Amino acid sequence: MVEYDVVVVGAGIIGLSTAYHIKRENPDAQILVIDKLSAAGQANTAKSACAFRCLFSSHTNFLLADSSVEFYRHVQEDLKIDLKLKFVGYLWLLCEEEYKELLPVLTNLAKKGFAYKEYEEEELAQKLNMRTNLAEDEEAKLMNLGNVYKGIFIPKAGIVDADCLARYYEEEFLKIGGKVQYGVKAEKFIVEPCNPLGIPGEPYFWQDARIAGVETDKGPIKAKKTVLAAGAWIPQLLDEIGIECYIKPKKRQVFPVEAKTPELQQLLYVKGFSLEGCIPFTILPKPKVYIRPFPTEGVF
Repeated sequence: MVEYDVVVVGAGIIGLSTAYHIKRENPDAQILVIDKLSAAGQANTAKSACAFRCLFSSHTNFLLADSSVEFYRHVQEDLKIDLKLKFVGYLWLLCEEEYKELLPVLTNLAKKGFAYKEYEEEELAQKLNMRTNLAEDEEAKLMNLGNVYKGIFIPKAGIVDADCLARYYEEEFLKIGGKVQYGVKAEKFIVEPCNPLGIPGEPYFWQDARIAGVETDKGPIKAKKTVLAAGAWIPQLLDEIGIECYIKPKKRQVFPVEAKTPELQQLLYVKGFSLEGCIPFTILPKPKVYIRPFPTEGVF
């Protein structure tokens, strides 16, 4: 049986980008990506909001996001590969309590050169043609809707096409000799003792063990290293070997809204936030709802 150097479970953006960078740094390594679906980026990646931002309270997350955005900018602008990257920005509409909680984070990031802009309630009401004060609205009280006290706009943020990004990583990975197999479902890990003794049923609890690949519906795949990039399906594989991954998928509701009326078109193509000439990726106050623009399709 062939033993790969690395097998990656999951052909979304995380799995394919991981495989690509491992292969790029280790050209002689035999690396295989498997996915239960028929093409790249069809599971978690396909359900993504396909948006990016550089605002994080964690410095590590900030560095990871910022460097990723710069890389995607390089791919689109310098390499001329269309990722449908648009810097529409992020707009947080905050109630007073949320603003006070976020202000120390913004102040700290501003000292490090992070750019953002504050919008007052009145300006937001005018630009977005929206009601910002719901204090006297009985239905709003019943639904626990929050007032809009301030808006925080992040210019280094926006939207991207997840399918384009997944296909970019897949193509680059294949160019440098990587392998991808679709329609292969990982069912469980292959667990072997580090120092096998030939005893039936090993490894036992007193033996040091390692993950030696994955059992799939098409047969076993042996590998020196196994990378799990299966998104919401990770617990199904890790639970069996007793590893808590602290991942629990949450259901969301998505409503596509076509900008058919003049009012909706005015909202979608609002001017003044970015050069893209559309509404930013907007997060409303509680309850948390976001609006993701698709300006070329005329849809929210």
